[in-house]
Amino acid sequence: MADSMPRKPVFIGFDIGTTQVKGGLFDQTGQVLASFSRPYPTHRPGPGLVEQDPEDWMRGLREGLEELTAAIEPSRIAALGLCSQVNTDVFVDDLGRPLMPAIVWQDLRSQAEAAELVAGFTAQDRAEWWGEGMDVPVGPSHVLPKMLWLSRHHPGLWARCAHVLTPKDYCLFHLTGRALADPIAAWGQVGADHRYVAGMLARVPGAAQRLPPLQAMTQTVGTTLIAGHEVPVVAGTMDAWGNLFGCGVFRPGQGMYMSGTSEILAIAGDRRTTAPGVVTFPTVEKMVVHAGPTQSGADCLRWWANIANIAPLDVPRLAAQADRRGNPVLFLPHLEGERAPLWDSETRGAFIGLDSRSGPAEAALAVLEGVALSSRLLLDALKQAAGFTPRHLLYGGGGSQSDLWSQIRADCLGIPLHRLAHADIGCLGAAIMAAVGVGRYAHMADAVPAMTNIERVFTPDPTMRPRYDRMFAAYGQAIDALHPMRAMMAAPV
Repeated sequence: MADSMPRKPVFIGFDIGTTQVKGGLFDQTGQVLASFSRPYPTHRPGPGLVEQDPEDWMRGLREGLEELTAAIEPSRIAALGLCSQVNTDVFVDDLGRPLMPAIVWQDLRSQAEAAELVAGFTAQDRAEWWGEGMDVPVGPSHVLPKMLWLSRHHPGLWARCAHVLTPKDYCLFHLTGRALADPIAAWGQVGADHRYVAGMLARVPGAAQRLPPLQAMTQTVGTTLIAGHEVPVVAGTMDAWGNLFGCGVFRPGQGMYMSGTSEILAIAGDRRTTAPGVVTFPTVEKMVVHAGPTQSGADCLRWWANIANIAPLDVPRLAAQADRRGNPVLFLPHLEGERAPLWDSETRGAFIGLDSRSGPAEAALAVLEGVALSSRLLLDALKQAAGFTPRHLLYGGGGSQSDLWSQIRADCLGIPLHRLAHADIGCLGAAIMAAVGVGRYAHMADAVPAMTNIERVFTPDPTMRPRYDRMFAAYGQAIDALHPMRAMMAAPV
């Protein structure tokens, strides 16, 4: 339908996340004109199994396009961009039909295959594949162990598999008819030259042939019909980089904190260095991005809300009733293992330090603080990799909307957090890539500062530093101390 706004181009960005599809309609200054979200279920059919129905992604995308285009004259839509959860993979046939449910990044079914593959990687292999001193964690969330698992446990499905696609790439296939990926979302499979690592993929016969061709994240890869109009579609990339751009990161020296289902932190530098447990990406936009995802962020809120029989958004409200200067309860947020920087799929969570005065408010506060402590552990590793500490972190995502949790994070990390005006930074980042892809901006370094805005700054309270220094020391000791318990619990009865 027609509208009264000036007829300037607008851009659509979608983020296919772990719990929902989110979309946004943005003008070239980053102002949000319309928003959309649609949740979908994650299925856990057995221990360590985490799955999604890929059609839920496309259903949400179609509904989002219909709703967003109702807010604007469709002819004004200049481009569509996507980003999505990474390390979630769907095996499809040559027509893009799923052969089985998508295996989500939290899934552990290929743990044995991952360990087997890693045991066969030599130091020389790693240096040849990723560069001297570089490394890529290969755990059960990596696509290669999943492919090995499928080839062994379901050889018939493996034989029918034509492509292995991320959620973003699955949606691109059904929008444009092309099977493709981008080298950043495929970071665990590519080297510094942005090409697939042939030597690694050769460890699983047939793996290389099932991974789609690579295109740059801002490359226009086709068109799709939206409300009767052909709209260019760009390749897009993983959610971490969509969040990076949507947070305002575009040059070395900046840092990002994205709070979603998991916490994703990143520091952009200009040197090809790294540190244990950190993902160091190939150079893009003159940036060497050091990043890492934790396993749980808002996922812990959902878990505790279910235990406490309250809504997830009520967890911070409940935590506000606790005394942040009283004796703390320590929470380890490793409900399904931990990713960066530990990369330990077997470690588990715990509450430590409960006493008779501990109640629902104290437990809720412990959950918020535990997630912040896991982010501090990751940030320390990122600072080691980058060789410097950014002056502040650009901050966004759904978990950033709680002022209390934001202040806890700033106090725990000891660094200011600059919260973005638009919370759905992945959608904004996808729209920014779309704007560059069709030439509205020449480079991401031009588009990002033009389309992002800071809403509020959370400054660390220096009087809270002793509390979080003590808690952080106890957090590290607790991880080590609970390893024997983990082994004992895992032993057969």
